Amino acid sequence: MATSQWTALLKNRLATSLVSLFFLSAATGAHSQSVFPDTKWLVSSEADQAPVWSSEKFKLADEYAASIRSDAYLVIHRGRLVHTYGDITQPMNLASVRKSVLSILYGIYVDRGRIDLNESLADLNITDKGGLSATERTATVRQLLQGRSGVYHPAAYETAEAKKERPARGSHAPGQFWYYNNWDFNTLGTIFQQKTGKSVYEAFKADLADPLQLEDFRYPEDLELVYERASDHPAYVMKLSARDLARIGLLVSRGGQWRGKDIVSSNWLQESTTAYSTVGRGLNGYGYMWWVPQKAFPFWRHSGNQLAFAVGTGGQFMLIDRVRDIVIVHRVNNGRPWFMRYEVTGEQFAQLAARILAAAPEEVLRLPSP
Repeated sequence: MATSQWTALLKNRLATSLVSLFFLSAATGAHSQSVFPDTKWLVSSEADQAPVWSSEKFKLADEYAASIRSDAYLVIHRGRLVHTYGDITQPMNLASVRKSVLSILYGIYVDRGRIDLNESLADLNITDKGGLSATERTATVRQLLQGRSGVYHPAAYETAEAKKERPARGSHAPGQFWYYNNWDFNTLGTIFQQKTGKSVYEAFKADLADPLQLEDFRYPEDLELVYERASDHPAYVMKLSARDLARIGLLVSRGGQWRGKDIVSSNWLQESTTAYSTVGRGLNGYGYMWWVPQKAFPFWRHSGNQLAFAVGTGGQFMLIDRVRDIVIVHRVNNGRPWFMRYEVTGEQFAQLAARILAAAPEEVLRLPSP
């Protein structure tokens, strides 16, 4: 190759490297300037020399939240509380957001070598009322985390809709089909205790609530195992306030690191928020008990595994942007009597999220991809 061609090639490679470095720096810059809450959240102010969000546009978001009857929401950016609406201190039932919390606990104990995702139900001697078939017992822990076990046994704490949509027993072999399956998720609680020697609740307190210094969490008052006759495996119900749930979201945004300590590995968080199934007309993927937005939130410019999404029935949402270092938590009080309950839908939350993002400074919006 001629000298001039080598020179051109080197210049091109250098330019490409500089561009890549620029966008890597942009994507990680928010984290390098970030802070963590101590016993209380730090509230963002102009004195922080941090990007200033628009109070006027937050008013529009608040008006929309009121129109859909949100009870509370908050926005965290770079570890600071930039906006709140409603009562962010009241512990409320997480509903299925609890499953994403359990996913983090699984990661902690996979990292410690206590749980093997490739073990099967047969290996673990897991069964249920009436027994499981030989095929069902080949399902692995990994497949339960993915909602792909193929075990369609009745489960505790299922919604009426889930019961109606549950596939017939034996209709799909393990690993072949995705179904949002409470049996999988409840049974993971049983397996967790068997493998770690700790209940989900004991581990939650020791490995998340205590090191993250949750402010409103009450142990054991905010925790309840829910049993039903249909299954031996209970649901592990949790109550957390919006501001306590946001600490868990920030942990995910920071790759599992908290104030200089690795709580859960970044490798696990990457693996658990990778989509192994595409669901809902391609709106979302599903990882290990985490939703992974794909076509959802089209207004939210993102790429790859940038976003992680936790969802609970009635209007419990947590959206995490790991590049921008943003956490949004939305709550509806599902502890009301049944005749006073209402729902904020995923579509409504998306509309609220669009209004929230509109309040972000331009430099934050430019972060994701070239």
